[in-house]
Amino acid sequence: MSIRRVMPDIRSDAMEESRDFYGLLGFEEVMNMGWVMTLASPSNPTAQVTFMSQDKSAPVVPDMSVEVDDVDAVHAAMRESGAEIVHPLQNEEWGVRRFFVRDPNGKVVNVLSHQ
Repeated sequence: MSIRRVMPDIRSDAMEESRDFYGLLGFEEVMNMGWVMTLASPSNPTAQVTFMSQDKSAPVVPDMSVEVDDVDAVHAAMRESGAEIVHPLQNEEWGVRRFFVRDPNGKVVNVLSHQ
């Protein structure tokens, strides 16, 4: 399994203010679907932070996202380990296949692969 990127997911009701604040650090908006917005470094595009007012299809906003090369293999490994799956493995309309799992600290991790 290969990790492609890791980013914090921040629950926010201040999307525009967050974009402006992190813009002062050099981040630029690379995706905005209204309920979720991702900012990235123009010089290092995998250095990202995501802000979410909600999650469109899941019951919770995750604390972190991890993009992997094979989400099905990671899902199988997590299930085999007995980890709590918070949101089932599924294809989302915005082009990712993902699931949520709770880590030992109680944090929810969004594990995804782009389709």
